[in-house]
Amino acid sequence: MLVIEEEGHARARGARILAEISGFGVTNDAHHMSAPLPCGTQAQRAMRLALNDADMLQEEVGYINAHGSSTLLNDVTESKVIRSVFGTRPVAVSGTKGLYGHPLGASGAIEAAITCLSLHHGWLPPTANLTEPDEEADLDLVYGHGRDKRLDAALSNSYGFGGINATLAFRSR
Repeated sequence: MLVIEEEGHARARGARILAEISGFGVTNDAHHMSAPLPCGTQAQRAMRLALNDADMLQEEVGYINAHGSSTLLNDVTESKVIRSVFGTRPVAVSGTKGLYGHPLGASGAIEAAITCLSLHHGWLPPTANLTEPDEEADLDLVYGHGRDKRLDAALSNSYGFGGINATLAFRSR
């Protein structure tokens, strides 16, 4: 999916660097085998840990590739999580699983690759099949069409069975 290496090594071999992994946050809410903790406290914590690890300000983040599994409970919870971390500041958000399905354990890698490509190309993919956003998803959702947008930084959220919450923080290169 991705080649992750030291910047000096990548430059020495002439690699095209798409983005830099600047930080990560991992938590577990141990709430349910497949449902997220409705209040989202541990998912919030994963996002904050990633921002802190990256020494990244919320104002730098221009895009979030949401876990967005298109389940009512997950999407509403993740929307609340994003809103609780970023407040009313508009951050573009899209869920990309509708473009390729839900490959379970591979989701995080695909979402990370798409986030890196978004940073590199300055283009945000739309949330496929979304025509009417839920009122509770009070976010700057990218849907209908992709969006041209130059970015300095982006986050990629991935949630897994058993309550695992992971967020990667990326910077453009």
